[in-house]
Amino acid sequence: MLEKTRSESLPVELKYWPVKRYMDVYRKSLDDIEDFWEQEARKLEWFRTWDKVLEWDPPFAKWFPGGLINAAYLCVDRHLKTWRRNKVAMYWEGEGGEEKTLSYSQLYREVNRLACALQKIGVRDGDRIALYLPMIPELPIAMLASARIGAIHTVVFSGFSSMALADRINDTEAKVLITADGGYRRGKTIPLKEIADQALEHTPSIEKVIVVKRTGQQVKMKEGRDLWYHEIVEDAKEDVAPLPVESTHPLYILYTSGTTGKPKGIVHSTGGYLVFINSIYQWVFDIKEDSVYWCTADVGWVTGHSSIVYAPLMHGASIVVYEGAPDYPRPDRWWEIIEKYKVTIFYTSPTAIRMFMRYGEEWPKKHDLSSLTILGSVGEPINPEAWLWYFKHIGGERCPIVDTWWQTETGGIMISPAPGIGLVPLKPGSATFPLPGIDADVVDENGNPLPPGVRGYLVIKKPWPGMLMTLYKDPERYKQTYWSRFPGVYYTGDYCMKDEDGYFWLLGRADEVLKVAGHRLGTMELESAVISHPAVAEAAVIGKPHEIKGEGIVVFAILRQGYAPSEKLKEELREFMRKTIGPVATPDEIYFVSKLPKTRSGKIMRRVLRAVVSGMPVGDFASAAAKLIGLGFQGSITPETIA
Repeated sequence: MLEKTRSESLPVELKYWPVKRYMDVYRKSLDDIEDFWEQEARKLEWFRTWDKVLEWDPPFAKWFPGGLINAAYLCVDRHLKTWRRNKVAMYWEGEGGEEKTLSYSQLYREVNRLACALQKIGVRDGDRIALYLPMIPELPIAMLASARIGAIHTVVFSGFSSMALADRINDTEAKVLITADGGYRRGKTIPLKEIADQALEHTPSIEKVIVVKRTGQQVKMKEGRDLWYHEIVEDAKEDVAPLPVESTHPLYILYTSGTTGKPKGIVHSTGGYLVFINSIYQWVFDIKEDSVYWCTADVGWVTGHSSIVYAPLMHGASIVVYEGAPDYPRPDRWWEIIEKYKVTIFYTSPTAIRMFMRYGEEWPKKHDLSSLTILGSVGEPINPEAWLWYFKHIGGERCPIVDTWWQTETGGIMISPAPGIGLVPLKPGSATFPLPGIDADVVDENGNPLPPGVRGYLVIKKPWPGMLMTLYKDPERYKQTYWSRFPGVYYTGDYCMKDEDGYFWLLGRADEVLKVAGHRLGTMELESAVISHPAVAEAAVIGKPHEIKGEGIVVFAILRQGYAPSEKLKEELREFMRKTIGPVATPDEIYFVSKLPKTRSGKIMRRVLRAVVSGMPVGDFASAAAKLIGLGFQGSITPETIA
């Protein structure tokens, strides 16, 4: 049923466009990308229009230079001129069942009060602000307040450790940190202020720390530096004028893992980014005046930036923000929230879907999910089994699934079905086609387009407004990472294949980055953390397919003299990884080995190790790999034979 194009054979909600009709729209968008994106830019309100659409000095793009704009104005202020001033902007649900609702006029007031307080403590245009907060209303409020006065925010996922927080603060030289006394996760309190205090011992750029009182737990407040959030906004004025900033002014810096140990600071512009996500979220999610939009991601990731804060608020949707774990205290917590707030658009990860599959369909059956109109998937390729379960048991076989592909670097969705334009026939597991204005292709090692059915590298051939401007303080690394593999073409680092109908099938990472529960973690960053443990001399980290998380972390470690393999040491290393990077970095498996397979140049042969953990024959590498490992072993290699 899902691949048929004859609408009379489908439920009324799933009438499809013929593929040719969509491709006509798509190809027209590529004929003149500057004219195409200029028309999209005119859908936003600017304080001043641009001098030109694009300055393209490969690989650096400046979109709409000369234009003046403000993100907070577009997300909040302009709605106050309409009936939306009294519309719900945010439904917030705490893990313990607490509720808070903010209308657009109330959101305006809160954003202004914090913007005023930030100005009073010396924050100015271009200053960097670090945000280390749980999923509470103050997080999007702080992002919008920062944007209102021209400051640049960097959000740090609240599951990260003090070391990860300190690294990101130091790289941006952030002036202010906004955090909370604590947060809740599965009934436990997370001591965020305590973790932040550990980071602050190594962050000389921080002048002030603003603390949100969330849990009420006792925290240490350093006189002259630490300020309570509720106190500094209490008497703050509510009419701070939004600062018109240059279109190319950075809106935020967000760190993502890479193939080297140091995370990359992705810099996104204001004007180009906002134009891009305003358009694509309308195309993909068909947002309407009565839409209640829930993206389950954490705002600490780019999905949260674009899909929780900036895009849906620009469209005047009502967003849902949930603080807690998806299955706490019961496996139907998400379905309960959808029923409670009459969610119409639901956007989550394949990891979550697979987890709920294990709980069984009886849990969603307990709730009325009939308000849903569109389902979304993000973070990693979705397997057909999970797609079909999602379609049947959550969408009731009436909601199209928009399987979206994008990256922190792209700013927004690049490949996806687009019900807001015209829904093409869906294929479970395929992200379908690139969106208008996105010139995507699949190429071989030499950059030549590949025929259908052949796996290759996904690339983007033309600039787009949501693209990253550069890597913070590291333009050379930006060029090397994204533009050197295929000169003049953006290298995504993902494997992909097109089928006979032209549909795109994403096949995972081609570089050394793992996707664990939708979170990107660089193997080098993970290996650096393992090696920093006093017992470890050398380590290699790989990913292994995981039924729930997509990929699990597997560590191969060579121990220093004086240390012996033991289960106790494995647990110690797991806890060490949790503390060094965060809970998402907890290894599923740890193997103690005497040697690691390497090339002559000393690079670890991770493909051999992947074969090892999967129990598959190493194939053509068998004898060479065995020799490198020092076993003299022929055939399949297992973790046990290495150990």
